[in-house]
Amino acid sequence: MTSDNTYEKVFLYGGSLLFIAANGLLMLMGFYYLLVLPLILAVVYLALFHPEKLFMAVVFITPLSIELSRLSAGLSFNLSLPTEPIIMLMLLLFIFKLIMTGGNEDSRIIRHPVSLAILFYLIWLFLTTLTSSFPVVSAKYFLVRFGFIAVFYFMAIIIFRKSANIRIFLWSYILALLIVVIYTLYRHSGFGFVSQAAAHWVVRPFYNDHTAYGAALSMFIPVLAVMGLRRKNSFPLRCITWALLAVFMIALVFSYSRAAWLSLAAASVVWIIIWLRIGMRSLLAFSLISLSFIFMLRHDIVREMEKNRQDSSANFYEHIRSMTNITSDASNVERINRWKSAIGLFNEKPVFGWGPGTYMFRYAPFQYSYDRTIISTNSADGGDAHSEYLGPLAESGLPGLISFLVLIFTVLYTGFRLCRNLWHRSDRMLVTGILVGLITYLVHGVLNNFLHTDKLAVPFWGFVAMLVALDLYGKKRK
Repeated sequence: MTSDNTYEKVFLYGGSLLFIAANGLLMLMGFYYLLVLPLILAVVYLALFHPEKLFMAVVFITPLSIELSRLSAGLSFNLSLPTEPIIMLMLLLFIFKLIMTGGNEDSRIIRHPVSLAILFYLIWLFLTTLTSSFPVVSAKYFLVRFGFIAVFYFMAIIIFRKSANIRIFLWSYILALLIVVIYTLYRHSGFGFVSQAAAHWVVRPFYNDHTAYGAALSMFIPVLAVMGLRRKNSFPLRCITWALLAVFMIALVFSYSRAAWLSLAAASVVWIIIWLRIGMRSLLAFSLISLSFIFMLRHDIVREMEKNRQDSSANFYEHIRSMTNITSDASNVERINRWKSAIGLFNEKPVFGWGPGTYMFRYAPFQYSYDRTIISTNSADGGDAHSEYLGPLAESGLPGLISFLVLIFTVLYTGFRLCRNLWHRSDRMLVTGILVGLITYLVHGVLNNFLHTDKLAVPFWGFVAMLVALDLYGKKRK
């Protein structure tokens, strides 16, 4: 018997006997809270002896996690339970393991361009935490962001050395998200699926609103599509995958999330570009030309959008038309209000910004009266910048935005390169699904931001880790 197995059995049996004795005594005294201790011990046990299993368990639990504020109102802080405490525990053990082993992991991980871009992003985030206008808020924000990246990027790459773990990760999240989909569709069916207003809250308590729910669906629809096309999968598994894809598509439609619809449409164009094997240089040139035309015609585009008076609606055609209504649709106008506030915050502090996570506490004075809407607020419960790009600009200054854009560019470059260079067709297809899934979120990030939540941070950083792991350990063409 190895010493590791001996320690494991001592921990298991000794802890069990101690718990039975202590819990029996406390129950006689009318104290029942110790009943949750087995769950805590199970997490600690998995973290110490089976970290990979705990990692996958957290992935599965993430779509089902519930914010503490929904369980107990009036708290001055918020947590996503049970995921965030477990992630913090995994972070501490991961750091402890690196210290004890002297960081003897594959040095190629830290030297990879994506890893270097992430370090640049984290270093600047840390510096702006030190200069923050709300240091406590920024410190919590940085700690959570660092935990997500350390566990679901750096630790995940080590786990994804076994390519089978990539598929376990994907299926873990998909199956848990399926539970949320069934729950949401069942609740929405009570309104005949025609209530666009009901779509905002039928996803609770698992998701705050329909936009985050739609973003998660959009990320995994491309993954399900490539899994359904994978020839190595058995015919029954492919049928199940196509059935799940159909369910997720139906759920996306009835999410009434315009940003999610737009992101999936944009990602589909990228998929066609990959399928046509258009080179990165040609794609970059086309993008620059398109952006140049949009910039030159920006005034004409805005004038046409201002003519649109179609508000969001249960009618799908009208709901799609409302995407360009920047005059009377409260949701769209409020986004513009938040974006203008973010630019105002940036103009005030263009280098270091106001501090990570502080936008929602600082933007109120930067709202103009003519930009305010019926859903505008001056309090911190009104959400933040509604943009993964303007948020960092306001909170971490121009270097903060640049660091995030550099990170995105290195991730996309790695993904497009892998679509051509991986040896096995099934790996190239998997990369395509992961890359297109990431692009859905990057497009969605123009209109919303969710990387501060476990619901989207776990798949986002997990997808990035998959690309890097396949780049480091996948078989390449000569």
